[in-house]
Amino acid sequence: MTRLYIWLQRHPTHVDGVVAVVLVLFGLLTMGHEPGWWKIAPLVIGAPIVVRRKYPGAVFWTIIAIGAFQVLTPTYISASDLAVPIALYSLAAYRPRRHSLAGLGVCLVGAAVAIYRVHPTGAHESASVLLWTFAYCVFASPMIIAWVAGDSMQYRRSYYVELEEKAQRLERERDQQAQIAAATERARIARELHDVVAHNVSVMVVQAEGAAYAMDSAPENTRKALGAIAETGRSALVEMRRLLGVLRAQDGEADRAPQPGIDQLEDLLEQVRTTGVSVEFRVEGVPVELSQGVALAAYRIVQESLTNARKHGGPEVSACVGMHYNEQELRLRVRDNGRGAGAPTDGQGNGLAGMRERVAMFGGELTAGPLAEGGFQVEAVLPYESARVLQ
Repeated sequence: MTRLYIWLQRHPTHVDGVVAVVLVLFGLLTMGHEPGWWKIAPLVIGAPIVVRRKYPGAVFWTIIAIGAFQVLTPTYISASDLAVPIALYSLAAYRPRRHSLAGLGVCLVGAAVAIYRVHPTGAHESASVLLWTFAYCVFASPMIIAWVAGDSMQYRRSYYVELEEKAQRLERERDQQAQIAAATERARIARELHDVVAHNVSVMVVQAEGAAYAMDSAPENTRKALGAIAETGRSALVEMRRLLGVLRAQDGEADRAPQPGIDQLEDLLEQVRTTGVSVEFRVEGVPVELSQGVALAAYRIVQESLTNARKHGGPEVSACVGMHYNEQELRLRVRDNGRGAGAPTDGQGNGLAGMRERVAMFGGELTAGPLAEGGFQVEAVLPYESARVLQ
C-alpha cells in the first residue's frame, strides 16, 4: 500500500486520466441510441479532468460551458456530470478563494436552472415545490462538499508550506548562529595565541640583547642564551602555524593581559570555592611542562566546565577536576554531581563548541555529556607537543 500511495503521489496525471476515462464511459452509457449531435456533451464533459491540477481555472470553466450546453439542449443530466464537482474541487484547491467562491455560485445557480428545466411547472404545486427543493439539495450538496474539501486542502497545503519555510528559516538561522559563534571563538583564540607568540618573540629579543652584551666577556652565557633563543623560536613557530589557521576578526586592539595556564588552576579553583561550590583537585602521573597554548586550553576547559557546573548543577553541586599526565598527552577530566541537564554553554549553546575548537587546534579530542548516575562530565585529551618532563 505504501508503494502504491507513493506511486500515485508521483503520477497525479495518470490518476486524473483514469478518472477522466471513467467519466467518458459514464457518458457513453447515458448517450442512448436516439440521434442528436448534442448528445456529445455527456461524452466530452469529463475529458478536461486529465489536466485539472495544471489548469484548474480553464478546466472548470470549460466543464461549466459544456454543462450549460447540456441544460440548454435536450441532453439532460447524466452520471458524467460528476466532472462538475471534481472541477470545482480543483478550483478551490489550487486557485484563490475569490475564484472558487465565484465558481461555487455558478454551480449552485446552474443546479437550480437544471432542476427547473426538468420540472418547469414544479413551483405551482406545493408537492412539487417540496420535490424541487429536495432535488436541489441533492444536486447542490456535492457542489458544497467539493468546495469545502478543496478549500480545506488548499489551507492545509499552505499551512504545510509555511511550516516548511519556517523550519528552513530556523535551520538557516541556526547555521548562521553556529558560524557566528565559531568565528567569535576563533577570534578569541587568535588573540590569545597572538599573546603567546608575542611573549615568545619578546623573550627572544631580550635573550638576543643579553647574548650581544655577553659575547666577549662571558662566552658560556652567550651559548646558553643562543640555545634558549633557538628553543623559544621553535615554540613560537609552532604557535604561529596554529595562528595562521585561525580566522581572526578585525575587532580592534587585542587584549595584552597575560594568559592563564596550569599554574593558575589553583587560583581558579579557590575562586570557584568562594562561590559555594566544593571542588576537589587531583593530579596523576609525572607533571609535564606544557606549551603555553596547551596550558591555556586546559585552563579554559576547566574554567568553562566549572562555570557550567555552578550555573546548572544546583545549589548543592560539587565538582572534581582531574589531570592525568601520560607519556604523550594530558588527559583532563571535570566531573560534577549536579543535575547534568545541559552541556557547557554560554547562554547561546556555544560553550561546548568553543571547547571543541580549542581542543581541535592541538589535535586532541573532547567528549562531554550527562552521566548515568547523575551529573555531567567533560573529558579532554591534549597532546603535549614538544613538552619537557619537569625535574
